[in-house]
Amino acid sequence: MAFFLGAAAFVVALLASVMLHEGGHLLTAKRFGMKATQYFVGFGPTLWSTRRGETEYGVKAIPLGGFVKIVGYTPLEEIDAADRDRAFYRQPAGRRAVVIGAGVVANFVFAFVLLMAMAMTIGEPRPGTVTSTVDEVTSCVPATMRGGCGDGRPPSPAERAGLRAGDKVVAFNGAPVSDWDDLTAAIGKARPGETVKVTVQRPGASGPVTLPVTLADVGGEPFVGVSAKIAGGGYDRAGPVDAAVFAGRGIGRTVEGIGKVAADLPSAIPRLFSPERESSPGGQVGSVVGATEVSGQIFSSDDTARDKVALFLSLVVSVNIFLGALNVLPLLPLDGGHLAVVAYERARAGVNRVRGRPDPGTVDMTRLLPLTYLAVLLLVGFGVLLILADLVNPLRLPE
Repeated sequence: MAFFLGAAAFVVALLASVMLHEGGHLLTAKRFGMKATQYFVGFGPTLWSTRRGETEYGVKAIPLGGFVKIVGYTPLEEIDAADRDRAFYRQPAGRRAVVIGAGVVANFVFAFVLLMAMAMTIGEPRPGTVTSTVDEVTSCVPATMRGGCGDGRPPSPAERAGLRAGDKVVAFNGAPVSDWDDLTAAIGKARPGETVKVTVQRPGASGPVTLPVTLADVGGEPFVGVSAKIAGGGYDRAGPVDAAVFAGRGIGRTVEGIGKVAADLPSAIPRLFSPERESSPGGQVGSVVGATEVSGQIFSSDDTARDKVALFLSLVVSVNIFLGALNVLPLLPLDGGHLAVVAYERARAGVNRVRGRPDPGTVDMTRLLPLTYLAVLLLVGFGVLLILADLVNPLRLPE
């Protein structure tokens, strides 16, 4: 039940994020006197609607987003003569740019407010100390480290040697160990296939216990199969100023992370359906299906309620920043593509003004239709690919 509650909560949060984006377009369009005829949640057949003034608000049957219809959003639309002066494409470039960009701004503002609220209520995460105490022993060798062994996957070296959760590693292959950095450094100096002696302090044991561990080879690197226990950690509530700084840094880190994912994505595509999917930043990107799955995992995990709320809100923040960043791309039909068209129109008008020529007006959008169709095809195709990957090879929360 917790999993389904988490999945449902994410769907609601996603729809709210999309509608905030569309709400940015709607409010600014109305502010500038443009005519907006529809503002809907979802697509497809209408389930419910009501009219307020000249705008119809409602809910449609397929909850995969939402939209706002502004009259004359492109010169290709047929509009009534009475609405001609209020058509979007006939407005000054500055106003059009504000309306186009308002959706992106709404997503980033929402992310900023959520992060501030998290810092002031849940608190800023306080990192703990990574100790040399074993938190979990991985069952098998494969890179994904998921599930039980099978399909030729041998038990992990730690499992085979008898290491247990709660064991505190004090020496590895003769090198003293005081923390996780010491342990990883000692493992890095060993060779795959080598048998080393691991000395641990085991709860309930009268003295140190030494175990022989034969290291596995994972990608040419020695592999043991243990995860570290984090000591300390927690949350510190912040005041408004510190919370604003925390929110700004959080958005900056998320945008930087999205950039790394985008750069790595082409090389990660071949691994989307392999066990090594999550081994690189690009492989960790998912579709709406994947994000819904992760939200369900958050709600059904053994974490504290505070941790669950923090993780869920962090996921919602990431989705909003991603929506904003995606829409900035200068591709039609995305907002960034429409902004690029407005910028080109103004640049062309400026050049003509210098040359003493008249303003050529709006861009002939029919010439851009082939590029628009190509962009839509690529975006939809990649979205379908991610959905298939999330169904066949789903992302998992780090253990």
